[in-house]
Amino acid sequence: MNVQSDLSMKTDEVLRVELAVFRREHRDLDEAIHALAEKGMGDQLTLQRLKKRKLRLKDVIAQIEDRLTPDIIA
Repeated sequence: MNVQSDLSMKTDEVLRVELAVFRREHRDLDEAIHALAEKGMGDQLTLQRLKKRKLRLKDVIAQIEDRLTPDIIA
């Protein structure tokens, strides 16, 4: 089952909670990436994996936000 079909079956309240969790994880990843890059402790593979995870989270966050935003009929 893909993310889109998962989103269509969840209530708005559940989606808002998940959105908050994903945003927090996204922020945590951002902080971890910056910390590793500043200290020079992270190898390139680790940094690349963290950045890819962060991008995937950004996509999921955008999908949830789209689901929660009502369609405006012009």
